[in-house]
Amino acid sequence: MGDRDRDSEGRARNARARDAYGRPLPHGAAGEPTTSDEEAAKLARDPIAALAQAQRLLDADRPFHAHEVLEAVWKSASAEEREMWRGLAQVAVGLTHLRRGNPVGARALLTRAADRLASNLTAGAPYGLDLPGLVLDVRMLASHVEDQGTDSLTARLVLVRLD
Repeated sequence: MGDRDRDSEGRARNARARDAYGRPLPHGAAGEPTTSDEEAAKLARDPIAALAQAQRLLDADRPFHAHEVLEAVWKSASAEEREMWRGLAQVAVGLTHLRRGNPVGARALLTRAADRLASNLTAGAPYGLDLPGLVLDVRMLASHVEDQGTDSLTARLVLVRLD
């Protein structure tokens, strides 16, 4: 237990490589590239760039890694935006559960994300987000998962358009 990786503030870190869906791989295995702490901090200061990066990761079927980007913004967001960013991160976690074949976790996280985002609709739609459309899409996906599970489900959610 004493050999766990720790950051400079003593928080536990998992240095093991991860697959595209965030599952830890055996020690020494090559994993998917992740967002470095430095890159996450930079993205946290630029919400538009963070949304674009998260969308690119979602489009590449890497929802766990999109979650890491969105979580960095959530944790540094102003009080007015914090819950919106938390909801966006939960969307990515819900998709991660979906990809891992966990319908219960996927439905729970997607429903929680939709509820959280819906409670932020009065705040407007900053950064080019279509929150009403996203809430509808996330609720439809959660409903589909509840009705049919995760087998052969292909989901693509759009946070922002990257035209």
